[in-house]
Amino acid sequence: MSSSKMDKKLGKIKERLIEIVGTENVDDTTSGRLVYSYDATPNFQALPDFVVSPRTAEEVAAILKLCTETSTPVYTRGSGTNLCADTCPLKGGVVLLMKHLNKILELDKENLTITVQPGTITKEITDRVEKEDLFYPPDPSSMKISTIGGNLAENSGGLRGLKYGVTKDYAMALQVALPNGELIRTGGKLTKDVAGYDLTHLFVGSEGTLGVITEATLKLIPKPETQKTILALYQDIEAAGRSVSAIIANKMIPVTLEFLDQDTLKAVEDFAHIGLPTDAKAILLIVQDGPQEIVDRDIHKIAEICRAEQAVDVRLASSDEEAEELATARRSALSALARLKPTTILEDATVPRSEIATMVRAISDVAQKYNVRISTFGHAGDGNLHPTCLTDARDEEEMTRVEEAFAEIFEKAIELGGTLTGEHGVGVTKAPYLEWKLGKAGIEVMRGIKQSIDPKGIMNPGKVFAEHSKERLVSVQ
Repeated sequence: MSSSKMDKKLGKIKERLIEIVGTENVDDTTSGRLVYSYDATPNFQALPDFVVSPRTAEEVAAILKLCTETSTPVYTRGSGTNLCADTCPLKGGVVLLMKHLNKILELDKENLTITVQPGTITKEITDRVEKEDLFYPPDPSSMKISTIGGNLAENSGGLRGLKYGVTKDYAMALQVALPNGELIRTGGKLTKDVAGYDLTHLFVGSEGTLGVITEATLKLIPKPETQKTILALYQDIEAAGRSVSAIIANKMIPVTLEFLDQDTLKAVEDFAHIGLPTDAKAILLIVQDGPQEIVDRDIHKIAEICRAEQAVDVRLASSDEEAEELATARRSALSALARLKPTTILEDATVPRSEIATMVRAISDVAQKYNVRISTFGHAGDGNLHPTCLTDARDEEEMTRVEEAFAEIFEKAIELGGTLTGEHGVGVTKAPYLEWKLGKAGIEVMRGIKQSIDPKGIMNPGKVFAEHSKERLVSVQ
């Protein structure tokens, strides 16, 4: 299409967008578009044509109908904290900014649910329900700034995922705007519902490629009575990995079972200044909650297991304040590491938890093989490790080695019965590798679903489905 024809087309689209949401909610200035040209993923940036801020679900639906009619790409945007370039507008079009849809609509204490709009900040939800002695467990590290719509789109996890699960486990009902302009409701405030396909969980984790979540009803549970936190210190990283398996094998499921290697420990302590033991090669941060007697019993047994697996020290947090400091420090791991080099690439290869020690060793071996700096932390209890490469995107030769290193890490995770991503999503960064996990037939099933709901391909194009898949490695050293 010629430049003049494109300008004319965009002019008409702008007029119609203004009719739907008003002049003040359509931004096509260079500065306005630049702000939403990237997210938290390194090395991905592209300008959208418009940034549009709808105020109602009906406006969202009308925008999608217009974009389908005009074959205009749409990217739903919350806070942009995702780490797979899912909200980067790679093909221009409309960034759908959900800043106005940010209300808590209902807290239903009889049915233990909360109904929210997608732009609601995650921590606002947790704080609101805890005032009523209720609990919303999913807690991504970005919870202070991430939106619930983004959590649903990516099926986010968090530190409490081992015991309580991830976002999909708390999604009971959705309102979704479809590309054809229709609004549908899925699920409900029901313990049981098998009427037809499970559309709620089709949209959760679909990364904005099928529709736009405009409202969500989330399950709540009673707030746990008490909790305790311990730190287990190791001079042998693999011993820390073995401890994870041993704790689960002893039929205990902690709330949190986090792993940090020495590199990450040093970065976090330099950032948080709370007295973390930086002389340790690795630590496990372990939290248990529930009735007092069960917590006391489990913490005592877990400490015994850690010592039996060569922990050099096991420390109990002396107060709730100290426990919260430790959890906050762990959530800051990415921010702390990001201060050390110009570019920080965080991944989330996931394996069965029985393979944690093997995977930790493999990551270390791969880092040495490709001569790159990789720090490792993550949710060891559910097998979800975050190998984090500290590098510089301006060094093309090193970036090539970084890509090769992560490809080998993904290959090893799959070889061990794991997956490419446990909670960050596929987006652009993992799309070339998705066939390794699902196979060609699995990819085609997904393409069929996408085609049936979004035949024009306007919803978050360029994500999940790669134009070219990576060849698998012959072997993993």
